[in-house]
Amino acid sequence: MSRTILDVHILHTVPPSNINRDDSGSPKTATYGGVRRARVSSQSWKRAVRLAFRRTLDDSQLGERTKRIGEAIAARIADLDPELKDRASALAADVLKASGLVKKEAAAKKETAKKGKSEAAANSDVESGYLMFLSHRQQENLARAAIDAERTGEKLDTKQLQKLADADHSIDIAMFGRMLADVPDLNVDAAVQVAHALSVHAVDNEFDYYTAVDDRKHDNQETGAGMIGTIEFNSATLYRYATIDVDRLNETLGDADATREAVTAFLQAFVTSMPSGKQNTFANGTRPDAVMVRLRDTQSVNLVGAFEEPVRERQLGDRSGMVAEAARKLADYTTEIEETYGDPAVAAWVTHVGSRTAALAPLGEVLPLPGLVSAVGTTVADRLGTPA
Repeated sequence: MSRTILDVHILHTVPPSNINRDDSGSPKTATYGGVRRARVSSQSWKRAVRLAFRRTLDDSQLGERTKRIGEAIAARIADLDPELKDRASALAADVLKASGLVKKEAAAKKETAKKGKSEAAANSDVESGYLMFLSHRQQENLARAAIDAERTGEKLDTKQLQKLADADHSIDIAMFGRMLADVPDLNVDAAVQVAHALSVHAVDNEFDYYTAVDDRKHDNQETGAGMIGTIEFNSATLYRYATIDVDRLNETLGDADATREAVTAFLQAFVTSMPSGKQNTFANGTRPDAVMVRLRDTQSVNLVGAFEEPVRERQLGDRSGMVAEAARKLADYTTEIEETYGDPAVAAWVTHVGSRTAALAPLGEVLPLPGLVSAVGTTVADRLGTPA
């Protein structure tokens, strides 16, 4: 059976920046092709995509990942039935424990530490032992179940509650998956995979030595800095890659129109988002130099092999840089891989900026980004058998 898989390939130049740090505060790196590369973790860019979703998708289409799940459901109980506000935390705890989603109650909050144990327990929100990913609709469904049980006196049913937690999946849960350690039957397989972004060339991290002036000392004509320090940074042309299993996404969401909307929202967000590390220091918000989307019906293909031999600065007339050579290498490698394995793309689209990335133009229909997103959405709708 033919599949629908969307591979997204991006060349993205980032100026001096530190958008994704390791435990020592240094920009993340990796060795590939025998040289050190700049790296931005997949987790970092997925987080940026999820934040970008908030600008384009309705709250009901999204989820929340938190340990403070009791607090979240208690707030919904209070909103849905204000008369139960004083008991909302206890009702949230009951429904979460009955569902098996939470095994233990959290300790009372610091502000209730001096109160009696029973009062503290009644007023504290339960927490999960790990980050729990539930859609906003799932949270509301559990809140309504808690309210109904309180009003009718009926016992909370574990199987029914787990059904509520396994229905109405949000777009971000369907895309990025969910693991619930305590209730593995409610796990959701991710429909989207995101690779760690790698620079197409070798990179050496650099240090910015800075001083900060004490305004009062300066105004009194005293010399010396108020503080000194260093910030590590690098700059790079990154190869970014993600792939969407449209069939799995549609299976999880259970609605072809929702699947199409999810695909177009992801494309827009993945292309235009940027992890926010040290943004105020470096103002590194750039847009990609080129985007290539290829629709496949067999399996996804990461084209990072185009850059196993690192790009080196090459003179191009009166200009020099990495982007033009990276675009040429990506175009050549794409053609070679598809011809060698007899696995051409079913359809392809390209968005590119200027002549430097023109080498990618023959590989697909050239469109500005809004046109590319729309065209991909229409093709997805056609393949799912829904009206465009």
